[in-house]
Amino acid sequence: MHVFLETERLVLRPFTEADADHLFALDSDPEVMRFLSGGKPTSRETVRAQILPRLLHDHPCFGTRGYWAAEEKATGTFLGWFEFRPLDDHSPAVVELGYRLNKAAWGRGYAAEGARALIHKGFTDLGVERVTADTMAVNTRSRRVMEKAGLSFLRNFTGEWPEPIEGSEHGEVEYELTRATWEQRR
Repeated sequence: MHVFLETERLVLRPFTEADADHLFALDSDPEVMRFLSGGKPTSRETVRAQILPRLLHDHPCFGTRGYWAAEEKATGTFLGWFEFRPLDDHSPAVVELGYRLNKAAWGRGYAAEGARALIHKGFTDLGVERVTADTMAVNTRSRRVMEKAGLSFLRNFTGEWPEPIEGSEHGEVEYELTRATWEQRR
C-alpha cells in the first residue's frame, strides 16, 4: 500500500476501486450525510459511477490525488477520507480542504489531526499558497475542526442547493488559511 501521509494516529493513502464498499457504507449513514444530503444515503451506483472516479483523479499540478482514504494507524480501520484538492488542476496555489469521517471517528481529534498534517504538507511540499474550506453555517462540528486546523472565518455566503436541506436557509461559511499566516504562527 502506498502511503501519502502519516500522522501519529492516521495513515492517508490513495483510494482504489476496492474502497467502493467503504465509501458506500460511509455515505449510507444518515448522520454522516446530515449536512450534505439531509441524511439521504448515496446509492451504490452513484458511488461507483461518480464518487469513486472523482476520488481517483490525479491532479497534474500535484502529480498526485486530491482525496485520501483515512485509516487508523494502529488497526488499519477505514475511518473516512480527507480532501486536499487544488481548485485548478494546473495550479497548486489554492486548495480546498475537506473531510468525511464515520461516526466512530467523531470527537477523537482525527479530523483536525489529518487536516493539520495536510496543511503542513501543502505549505512545505506542494506549493500551496492558500487553503480554503466551507460548510453549512449550522455545521458547528465542521467549523470547529477548521478552527482547530488553523483556518479562520472569511465570509458567509449563500450557495445553490439542488434540494434544500434543513439548515441550508442559514447559508454557508468559508474559512481560509494563507501560507503567510501559517508561517507567522509557526
